[in-house]
Amino acid sequence: MAAQDAADSVDSPVAPAADPAADSVRDRETAVEQVHLDRVYRRLEEKIHEAEFLMQDAARRGQVGTPGALAERDAQVFRAGIHLNRLNNEFEDFLFGRIDLLHGKDGERGPDGAHTSVEPADDAVRPDGTADIGETLHIGRIGVLDADYAPLVIDWRAPAAAPFYRSTPVEPGRVVRRRVIRSRGRRVLGVEDDLMRPELTALLDGAPLPAVGDGALMAALGQARGHTMRDIVASIQAEQDLVIRAPAASVTYVEGGPGTGKTAVALHRAAYLLYKDRRRYAGGILVVSPTPLLVAYTEGVLPSLGEEGQVAIRAVGSLVDGAEATAYDEPAVARIKGSSRMLKVLRKAARGALEQPGAAAPSGQLALGEEPAAPTADRLRVVAFGRRLELEAGDLRRVRAIALGGTTPVNLLRPRARRLLLDALYAKSGAAGRHSDPELAAELRASFDEDVSTEDAFLEFLDAWWPELTPRGVLAAMADERRLGRWARRVLDPGEVRRLARSLRRDALSVHDVALLDELDTLLGTPARPRRKRELDPLDQLTGLQELMPQREESQRERAERLAAERTEYAHVIVDEAQDLTPMQWRMIGRRGRHATWTVVGDPAQSSWSSPEEAAEARDEALGTRPRRRFELTVNYRNPAEIAELAARVLAVAMPGMAAPRAVRSTGVRPRFAVVGARGGLAATVRAEAERLLAEVEGTVGVVVAMRRREEAARWLSGLGDRAVALGSLEAKGLEYDATVVVSPAEVADESPAGLRVLYVALTRATQQLTLVSGTVDEPDADGVPALLRD
Repeated sequence: MAAQDAADSVDSPVAPAADPAADSVRDRETAVEQVHLDRVYRRLEEKIHEAEFLMQDAARRGQVGTPGALAERDAQVFRAGIHLNRLNNEFEDFLFGRIDLLHGKDGERGPDGAHTSVEPADDAVRPDGTADIGETLHIGRIGVLDADYAPLVIDWRAPAAAPFYRSTPVEPGRVVRRRVIRSRGRRVLGVEDDLMRPELTALLDGAPLPAVGDGALMAALGQARGHTMRDIVASIQAEQDLVIRAPAASVTYVEGGPGTGKTAVALHRAAYLLYKDRRRYAGGILVVSPTPLLVAYTEGVLPSLGEEGQVAIRAVGSLVDGAEATAYDEPAVARIKGSSRMLKVLRKAARGALEQPGAAAPSGQLALGEEPAAPTADRLRVVAFGRRLELEAGDLRRVRAIALGGTTPVNLLRPRARRLLLDALYAKSGAAGRHSDPELAAELRASFDEDVSTEDAFLEFLDAWWPELTPRGVLAAMADERRLGRWARRVLDPGEVRRLARSLRRDALSVHDVALLDELDTLLGTPARPRRKRELDPLDQLTGLQELMPQREESQRERAERLAAERTEYAHVIVDEAQDLTPMQWRMIGRRGRHATWTVVGDPAQSSWSSPEEAAEARDEALGTRPRRRFELTVNYRNPAEIAELAARVLAVAMPGMAAPRAVRSTGVRPRFAVVGARGGLAATVRAEAERLLAEVEGTVGVVVAMRRREEAARWLSGLGDRAVALGSLEAKGLEYDATVVVSPAEVADESPAGLRVLYVALTRATQQLTLVSGTVDEPDADGVPALLRD
């Protein structure tokens, strides 16, 4: 590769050595990488033209008109379209890395064109401490081969790219120099080098190998933040790369404190798994995030890594189709809804809702947009064999009790209930003993069933007595405190019943309501629907060719789109911020990965759920008996040491004995403490601090408040522009800002039993500056330091 690069520079119209502006090592090396990037883009343009030709060729095939040609066209268009879409993506830094390697132990090459040897050859380093660079690899977002199938760019997920991330001066392998290339579009902006073997005098094409800069990681950490997450593909560290490339079998646990890159690692792992075994993960990968804010923050990462379409990033409150969580439950209500105790209540409600569906909720308080069903009849009257037959309320209660026996979903029991009603009516008719001959008796019974079951009175009664229940309808019925009290007897106390019923009377759903809807969907079941007939093409009807022409089957692309829309289970499930999931949410997510492999990412120290032990039990039930593999991320790349030190004080109180991740940098800027002033009060103080930070940092400023102050805080920041954002303490999870203002730490800590852990999260969002605003409840000292944060 080194020789090939040299040859390319001769063919280039501007060779690096001839550039008059290259008066420094940095300029010369930047020019070298520019030449290579130019060559890569020329090759990409050739590949784009090839893909466009395939699309045109596929269109011509479709003109043949045979079913085989149409199917072949659809498949070719689908593949070419995906390839063209990937090639046409505009990446901020398409080519971002390079490694210069010693000669390897063998000459074998992998499918990406690079040598497969991990360790250097025995004679790679000469006795005088000099060595020749045997291979140079450029690392990028997708792999690019030249016309002779030699690698111009190695896909970052390929095995050959692993040394770019894993090599260290302690274990360098074949790597002599690792280079991070910063580019925008087609222009190289600069390079930063790390020497893995500084003791060697390495020669590239006979000249000493130069080194530029002080390393790329610190430069990446100091960049301004926006409102969307950047991928970390250029600055993945060794411990992160081990997680990303870990085999996907069974369950992979990843634990790490704030700023260790857990969310980014999870997203990069999704892209890696698709690259490694795309056929296996054609069933889709689900990434579950705790909040819609984090989904919006991260959804651009996978397209930037060359992957989209096969990965669904969903918030916990958006996992049920047709339901979207927009409300928040107060902590006491959240603890009720999230607890595994709710499973007993829901099981009783799913069956009890049949009793009086007309009383699903008090008048004028129907929840969740559900209309009440028709009143339940308390008497069934039909005419059979010239007689009027009746089932009284007692008879109907006995029939219902028998029908509801077992655990079959309620809606699937309707055929059984119908049969039991007919049995009871037949017994009332006295016809059962009319014939001793079995055949005549069976014929009489069949005639009775046909006559009765087609009567309007019977059908109308059955619809009212055993209607098809919906999850929203049952949840609406639970808003009736009296009915809920019966279903929750010996499970919830009267105060819990009252709070739960009151919360279900609102129109909006909370994230905990969505988990209840999903559980009810399982408990109720969905009756089988008759398949929709294929609609006839009008042209077929006019020409009479319907029976002569074969029916066109759905194309590969149509089938992929249909399955994606209908998908309720996935091949791999990645759970981000798993420590926050309640037992009921674990049950909901578990249903989507019953046959999947899993990656579970979290940090116990950041848990906002009040009963981690109960959640762990539900998690283990969801994951089943699959073997577990554990990893730990130990380095905090987000917070400077000054902020991390303050946050560690809260961690020591919230989770005694828990070690905080190690910060890798220091800025010399200590957290600032401000006290609410007499003029203007809290609003004026917070706004002034936000304005000050906006003037001092280039990126975003987050103002974190207790959940009850979310809307109020948004008004405080009105008119400051989109760089400043107000968010509740539970919404801050996974996000980061250049600077943060944490308002009244005591309010955040006191809002739930897990409040100290929530405060720890709030204090670890800033990459540069942190300000704490204290009110009287914080009991600040003369320096403004709140009581919670004093030594």
